[in-house]
Amino acid sequence: MEQMNFHKQKLYALIAGAVGLISCFLPWWSTPGISFLGQDMGGYSINGMHDLGIIAFLGFIGGIICCFIDNNKMRPFEGQIKLIAAGCFAGAALFTLIQFMRASSYTSFGIWLSLLAGIAGAVVIWVVKPEQLEKKP
Repeated sequence: MEQMNFHKQKLYALIAGAVGLISCFLPWWSTPGISFLGQDMGGYSINGMHDLGIIAFLGFIGGIICCFIDNNKMRPFEGQIKLIAAGCFAGAALFTLIQFMRASSYTSFGIWLSLLAGIAGAVVIWVVKPEQLEKKP
């Protein structure tokens, strides 16, 4: 990981953002198939690119962009960029949670993965100190 020229805080935030982006294209809801009068009717699934899921997608994109804004990528997040990046990830997690609470039946793994990625990105940026990610001799 040291050859990637990213500080570990930014690298972990970048990974959380990538997982969040991918989770928006995975199924957030799926219904099971049913059988009626001998005919099998398949279930269906809906990905996160509907309603508030699009705002969560944009939040993950904002968090990823914040990883690349600083000229020196070997430094941790500082100042306003830290606030913006944490806000993007927290907003993505919040809108995912709102979308989950709107229709919590038949949830699938994509919405859970998006929620975890948003929380993980905000925690890595805001709660974890950069000194905790450094190697100790």
